[in-house]
Amino acid sequence: MDETSDHAPRYDTLPHAQQSELPDPPAPRLNQTRTGIKPKALPDPEADLADPGLYFNRELSHLQFNVRVLEQALDEAHPLLNRLMFLLIFSSNMDEFFEIRVAGLKHQVLLGDESTGADGRTPRSVLAEIARIAHEQVARQHRILNEVLIPALEAQRLRFRRRGDWSDAQRAWVQDYFASEIMPVISPIGLDPSHPFPRLVNKSLNFIVQLEGKDAFGREGGLAILPAPRSLPRVISLPPDLCEQGFSEYIFLSSMIHAHAEEVFPGMAVLCCYQFRLTRNADLSVDPEEVSDLASALRGELLSRRYGSGVRLEVADNCPDELTNFLLRQFHLEEADLYRVNGPVNLTRMMSVLNDVDRPELLYRPFTPGLPKSLRKADSMLAAIAEDDILLHHPFQSFSPVEKMLGEAARDPDVLAIKQTLYRTGADSPIVNALVEAAGNGKEVTVVIELRARFDEADNLALASRLQEAGAIVTYGVMAYKTHAKMMHIVRRERGRLRHYAHLGTGNYHSKTARLYTDYSLLTADPVLCADVHKVFQQLTGMGRARHIEKLLHAPFTLHEQMMARIDREAEHARRGRRAHLIIKCNSLTEPRLIQALYRASRAGVECDLIIRGMCCLRPGLPGISETIRVRSVIGRFLEHTRVFHFHNDGKPETWGSSADFMARNMFHRVETCFPLLDRKLAARVRKDLETYLVDNCQSWLLGSDGLYVKQQPVNAAPISAQETLLFAYAAKA
Repeated sequence: MDETSDHAPRYDTLPHAQQSELPDPPAPRLNQTRTGIKPKALPDPEADLADPGLYFNRELSHLQFNVRVLEQALDEAHPLLNRLMFLLIFSSNMDEFFEIRVAGLKHQVLLGDESTGADGRTPRSVLAEIARIAHEQVARQHRILNEVLIPALEAQRLRFRRRGDWSDAQRAWVQDYFASEIMPVISPIGLDPSHPFPRLVNKSLNFIVQLEGKDAFGREGGLAILPAPRSLPRVISLPPDLCEQGFSEYIFLSSMIHAHAEEVFPGMAVLCCYQFRLTRNADLSVDPEEVSDLASALRGELLSRRYGSGVRLEVADNCPDELTNFLLRQFHLEEADLYRVNGPVNLTRMMSVLNDVDRPELLYRPFTPGLPKSLRKADSMLAAIAEDDILLHHPFQSFSPVEKMLGEAARDPDVLAIKQTLYRTGADSPIVNALVEAAGNGKEVTVVIELRARFDEADNLALASRLQEAGAIVTYGVMAYKTHAKMMHIVRRERGRLRHYAHLGTGNYHSKTARLYTDYSLLTADPVLCADVHKVFQQLTGMGRARHIEKLLHAPFTLHEQMMARIDREAEHARRGRRAHLIIKCNSLTEPRLIQALYRASRAGVECDLIIRGMCCLRPGLPGISETIRVRSVIGRFLEHTRVFHFHNDGKPETWGSSADFMARNMFHRVETCFPLLDRKLAARVRKDLETYLVDNCQSWLLGSDGLYVKQQPVNAAPISAQETLLFAYAAKA
């Protein structure tokens, strides 16, 4: 992820570069536009619930979520460096959006596939709307950076030095750095018949250079491509003795390359030099019918990800049209795919600054995750779980009990077998270390690794190799279905009998994300629930028809139909005049039949509270169709990741945790689990957590029937932040 040189209102280039004149843009402001979801005439209350007018477009809704993330950069309730972090996350999110979602739409258009989703929009029309919104928001992102955040950072003695502002001493230091660190590893590529346009790596920082004069072989100058070395940092901190007193100062690698480009082309004049970056299709394609070894197939696909077809070109905003048109032709892109940026072409590399700066007052205050009372003095995790089910709410409560549970099992001589699913986790983590230790101690260790966790494939291949070398049995799930379930199963001999323990979660087995994502972990020794977990593992590692499962719901077999049944049951309660209420909290709501079930429930009078962080294709608030449905998205310090489903059920409530979102891929194309909270106290606690989100007026956005998300404000009311409330309730008190 790369960037450009400086942070001036207009980024400078080398001498003789043409500067374009552009009007001053409007100041950044809190965005409350529809970002592509256009209001339509309200459908007839008796309309077919499959009417495209009842659905928002999935891709445009996804884009809206990214815009809500960008909004956090303007929210002064966040500390300054965290506001910068949100702006950089927006950049990273947009990269993935283009690599996967836009790339997929472009591929549809290329194949002439005009099939539509539930909203009825064609791929071509969606691409046009994405381009309009993305251009607007990317330009706005750079205005926020240049006009809001960088001045605020400088006021806090954090400065990004533009090339024109270097002191003589700084210029000399840059000269030495360029000579010693950059020049030895940089490789210019002149463009001529023997040097065709190079194949550039996805999202790499490059420069297009216009030259004048003759080189050592008498060739006339023309164009050259200068790839920035990927081994070098993109943001370099200046030595303290070169910074203004009390300041931390930074220079971009691209500034250094700009300043010394002529040294890369000795004897020639550099007329101009402009940065650019190409985003490519990064979705891996593995045909299950043509693959005999998934791991080997993925290793081959990982290399191709770096060189997929182009989907977006970012260039410095003062790059002349003749050069941008040349680049567009090289990458077979159109004008709509061109993004001129007044700043780094990839802001995400500025994340390194957050790790470099020691300014705790500019970041969220640290906290220590809490522990349930039953675990604070427990000598044995398994003994504590044998007494009662334990529910952990991360990151407010620690993820360490999950790691301790597995570590204890790895060392316990009475533990016979351990089974585990892994979706996103590092090869060197406490969870993996415990599994390696358990295998070394002679236990039967079986691990189901989902190799196809997007952008984690390489890590998962390394993880699989490490576990296999330790003696664990490693499988890759079921070829046509991603294994997304979060499960652990432990078998222990106690008093001459086998006792089962299980962990079921809504998030991944990753200790770092457990500090950043909200998720639930259920630790249980319930015999029936543990037996169900064991049966799901047997389905994943063996072959045969699905066995009867008592308490768990699981995809692709029962989860969808059972969620539909519970929504319909709530509707039936409403028709009979009983109180009916449901709360669905998940990351995305896109599956049409589940949306139709919610519409039916609303028509019957069910109060439906939906807490959907990201994509939502359901239109709330339509008279006669969805007027009792409220949709809110909560964006804050932590990424909302919990999947929790609560049904009032006429006073006999059911509360479920799940690894699955309300999406077609989760319901039909993945192995997922959905687990009941059988302990009434734990279920009531989760219900209380959900109600806290429903009264949030600081970090929640309400979705209207017109597609507009409006941020809630604590007007004439006390401010309530759900995340801060839960942090106070569950985290360890100082």
